[in-house]
Amino acid sequence: GYEELPTAVNITWSSINFKTILQWQPKPSGYFYTVEIHGQTSDVRRKCILTSETECDVTDVLRNVKETYTAHILSVRPAEMDNFEEPPFAVSEKFTPYSQTVIGKPEIKDYSQKGPKLNVMFKDPLTPYVFPNGSFQSIQDIFQHDLEYKLYYWKDQSSGKKDVTTKSHNFEVSVDSGKNYCFYVQGIIPSRRENRNGQESMVFCTSGGRNILDEYGTEVFIILAVIAVAVITLAIVLPVVLCKRKKAKKARAVREKELLNGV
Repeated sequence: GYEELPTAVNITWSSINFKTILQWQPKPSGYFYTVEIHGQTSDVRRKCILTSETECDVTDVLRNVKETYTAHILSVRPAEMDNFEEPPFAVSEKFTPYSQTVIGKPEIKDYSQKGPKLNVMFKDPLTPYVFPNGSFQSIQDIFQHDLEYKLYYWKDQSSGKKDVTTKSHNFEVSVDSGKNYCFYVQGIIPSRRENRNGQESMVFCTSGGRNILDEYGTEVFIILAVIAVAVITLAIVLPVVLCKRKKAKKARAVREKELLNGV
């Protein structure tokens, strides 16, 4: 009966940009799992019914992102699904998407450095949720004024970072003219106690003031050195070879003349 079936352990919520996956252990043998999502004010929703997997995408039943949910993971045999007896189950920790989902990486759309100004434009990560017209909502659409972004920037090949904050989608900061800068952007929700900082964007560096060695490093230096050595070697060897050929040609001409005179 039900009492013989093991229940799920190590239940975890994994959520980035509101895409939420429930995971647990162990792999079932001779039975299946069914997931029930219980909200504080919403009806119970079932997902991943009679699954032999140990994870379940529950994104679409967590649309009320400010609701707090728990997951009941039922251990069942197919023949017993219609029994009135409640199957054994394990209960997850509480999960509130709005306060616990991780903010993903912003996408750097464009950047430029002109004189003493560094300009950076970026785009919000998208969520799995859509507007009525079918377009995907961004995290900014959901978090509104609770979300802000930080730009971290520093002189290329330096370790001293500076940062500025904005609630828009672009930064303009003062920098030293003629110096190259590297930077990345990160979403932040200051009102949170945990998971305040989102994932960092890719790091980009400006290249307005770089020379070819800064841009490509020692590889170019080695190539240039090899070319220089080859040119110098050719400049030394070629005259010697030509001189020897000239002398050999002259000596051959003298011998031929002597032979002709002898005849």
